[in-house]
Amino acid sequence: MSFGFWFFIVLWSFLLLGFMGIGGFFMFRKFLKSLPRSDGKSILDWQRYYIDQTRHLWTEEQLSFLEELVKPVPPLFRDVAKEKIAGKIGELALKRNAKKMTEELIIEGYIKATPKRDHKYLRRTLERHHIDLERYEPFFKHGS
Repeated sequence: MSFGFWFFIVLWSFLLLGFMGIGGFFMFRKFLKSLPRSDGKSILDWQRYYIDQTRHLWTEEQLSFLEELVKPVPPLFRDVAKEKIAGKIGELALKRNAKKMTEELIIEGYIKATPKRDHKYLRRTLERHHIDLERYEPFFKHGS
């Protein structure tokens, strides 16, 4: 057998192991989120609960704003990201006994549900919508 064939086999083996490792990592993270916590509900259960309890508070305009906020997320992961962010926004709305969903709740929930590296896009989007960033600076500083 030639050197090229062996090189191909070794390279393919490393690629296969790498892809399996990456997939396993994401599957393991999802598994950990689905494990029940001390209160008997998992992170995903609470996320679904907050979304279901606040579904009636959302308007079409607010849903489209949320959709615009998650645009930088690759399409494959966009639904998961949107659910996570909507769950955090719902949690904030329930804690504050909100009667309707507000722009401030949506932006604060987005900031708290996403890593700091995503906040640059949020700032640009808010500026494009002529929304004052000053009142959201405390959320950016404290983050999650």
